[in-house]
Amino acid sequence: RAEGAVRNGGGGGAKWRLAAMAGAGRYFCTAGRGMEPFVVRELRARLGATEVDYVSGKVFFTAEAELCDLRKLKSGERLFLLLKRHAPLLVSRNKGKALYEIKNLVTEEPGNWLDIISVWKNLHGHKGKKDHFSQENPLPLKRKTEDEVNIAAKRQKTDIVLEERQAGAEESCVVTNSNQDFGAESNTSKEEPSKSSKEKVIDNEQHTFSFRVSCRCSGAIAKILTSQEIGRAIGIALMKQFGWRADLRNPDLEIFVHLNDIHSVLGIPLFRIPLANREYIQTAGLRSTIAWAMASLAEISAGAFVLDPMCGLGTILLEAAKEWPEACYWGIDISDSQLEGAYTNIRSAGLMDNIELLKASVKALPLPSESFDTVISDIPFGKKFKITEEVPHLPGILREMERLLRVGGTLVLLLSQDLRKGMDEMLKPVESDGSPKAVSDGANETTTVKALDVNGNSSSVVTDVEESFLSNRQMCFGSLVPDGIYGVSLGKTDAFIYKYKKISPAGSH
Repeated sequence: RAEGAVRNGGGGGAKWRLAAMAGAGRYFCTAGRGMEPFVVRELRARLGATEVDYVSGKVFFTAEAELCDLRKLKSGERLFLLLKRHAPLLVSRNKGKALYEIKNLVTEEPGNWLDIISVWKNLHGHKGKKDHFSQENPLPLKRKTEDEVNIAAKRQKTDIVLEERQAGAEESCVVTNSNQDFGAESNTSKEEPSKSSKEKVIDNEQHTFSFRVSCRCSGAIAKILTSQEIGRAIGIALMKQFGWRADLRNPDLEIFVHLNDIHSVLGIPLFRIPLANREYIQTAGLRSTIAWAMASLAEISAGAFVLDPMCGLGTILLEAAKEWPEACYWGIDISDSQLEGAYTNIRSAGLMDNIELLKASVKALPLPSESFDTVISDIPFGKKFKITEEVPHLPGILREMERLLRVGGTLVLLLSQDLRKGMDEMLKPVESDGSPKAVSDGANETTTVKALDVNGNSSSVVTDVEESFLSNRQMCFGSLVPDGIYGVSLGKTDAFIYKYKKISPAGSH
């Protein structure tokens, strides 16, 4: 699926021009490991995205959308306008050859770059200004001399080194919307300027267009070149190709570069602040994208009663209430400090009328049985999954959640690796007398009943253990049956989202 798009460079200039004419753009969104299918499903549902495919950590798509619609995406980390998607660079031990291949990423399709810059301008409200990046612009402006280009190139090298020493990295990305008009002039060939070329440069005296390069590289290419060397090479190539001015501190736009053994991807960040950084969350707890993914699995409907019995700072409730505001939400926690943080977040988000908070223990919740349509929670209390002593209490916690859940309701839990092992023990099939059912030694211990496929749809993935379990449709703690297990990442920590449906009253088995 993805390989064909990579081999074809993700679409050339002709494809981009057709997309621009139709009001559509080609984008990619970064995602945490395991979140890619959630991004796919959201893109299709929210934006009607087409040509959607993904590789680890990135989802590529085409959509016709305004900037305000793109900003509403909840499951992704950062959003980019796609400049180029290419096969992995041919790695050579010769640095010169490697740098030449990197330079070609910029210079081989200059018209395509200018078309994409036009899309970027339109998204950021530069409509009505003369588009000096257009290939049809008939007015050449003053060309920079070779000395000016060389001086600017040296400044680019210095700025890149200073930037990476001070800010460290590819993640310190800043994009400043420019209110300036852009200019272009006819340039020459890729090596020596000539008046006959259609390549454009900026008139430094009348117009300014600044940029910076943020580079991340891994795999074979990283053994040959550093991120600084790659960023410097691309920066100099852009300056020579288009006459752009390097500005590492306050650029008009940023060029993001990611090179690895899977592909070469270049893009322009659409927002200064990542999508995952919610402006309505004052104190961060659980990663917002994970919280949103859990809420999206919970099947929350208008008028539903939703409970988080270990709400912590309230991130899950905030994500759910922002997306499905017509439901009623309750948050419970035993910690005063966590409840205070949750209250601050809820007030800041303007959701005081949507969410009620209560202090209580999850082992004895002061609420009537079968009073909630959805129970959703991060079991490890938001402490980065290091509370292994909660494993022995897992059955009691689940029974209390099961008691509060209505028949037909949904339970969604986030579990650590240790808690997952405890859950898997509870998922083992049982005989009619309640004793564990024997399973062949060759059976797979993983209990992934459902997973999201490449299109974001649920599909069954049943192992020997699960097939035996599903035939019983019974768990050792009652009336809950599994409806999906999803592996996700919280950086250095792996986690698992478990989804269940309640099929009968608690204690009926």
